[in-house]
Amino acid sequence: MSRTVYVNGDYLPEEEAKVSIFDRAFLMADGVYEVTSVLGGKLIDFDGHLKRLQRSLDELEIRNPLTQDEWLAIHRTLVAENGITDGLVYLQVTRGAPGDRDFAFPPADLPPTVVLFTQNKPGLAASPQAKVGIKVISIDDIRWGRRDIKTVQLLYPSMGKMMAKKAGCDDAWLVEDGAVTEGTSNNAYIVKGNKIITRQLSNDILHGITRAAVLRFAREAQMEVEERPFTIAEAQEADEAFVTSASTFVMPVVEIDGVKLGGGVPGKIAPRLREIYLDEMMKAAI
Repeated sequence: MSRTVYVNGDYLPEEEAKVSIFDRAFLMADGVYEVTSVLGGKLIDFDGHLKRLQRSLDELEIRNPLTQDEWLAIHRTLVAENGITDGLVYLQVTRGAPGDRDFAFPPADLPPTVVLFTQNKPGLAASPQAKVGIKVISIDDIRWGRRDIKTVQLLYPSMGKMMAKKAGCDDAWLVEDGAVTEGTSNNAYIVKGNKIITRQLSNDILHGITRAAVLRFAREAQMEVEERPFTIAEAQEADEAFVTSASTFVMPVVEIDGVKLGGGVPGKIAPRLREIYLDEMMKAAI
């Protein structure tokens, strides 16, 4: 059965959805995106994703074409139309399609391109991988300097995931100037002596919506949090490690560059944070 998608004001069967070949996202990766999880038919941390969307748009001087109520209505319509109980809603806003290719920005009044679609992920919160953890490798971080903007230029993160797969692992941690920045599509953490350590916010990493919630819940649970860079060597000596993202929530990391953490099984903190996060987010879901 075909999905219903949203393109520039219209709900369409996916096979009928089209955007211009001159769209700036296609030609220049000139666009931003967000992914909101759906659990039990409800949106997880929707307000957080909309706030970050606005920040990304502002940083690139792209006009937000919709109000928060309009964004919410589209999300809810797509979830209902596609029968999503557990899954994801992907949204993308680009600078638009000026009608020809040019490095210069088009006029500010050009309508942005807006695309949304859903992905059905039954049992999203009950991932078997969360019980066994993931293995990561380290790779050089050679991305541009504004990783805080959630743009659609994802070629190197995609290449990083493929490097990990070729190495028999699940993901890669990116390293710059000797320290871990983040994962290919997630924020990275280590735990040492019951202290959670993760890189501080800056232009070097994405300001994760799940990150913000997990750190807030950790502090409320009287866990110690330290925001600073850490090295791969430090991570390999940690008691445990994990990543966070909107689609994986809190995911334990049990091996880094071939070195097992905690005997190769998840520790206590990451699973507990996952449990707290899912419980609290389900209470607040809309």
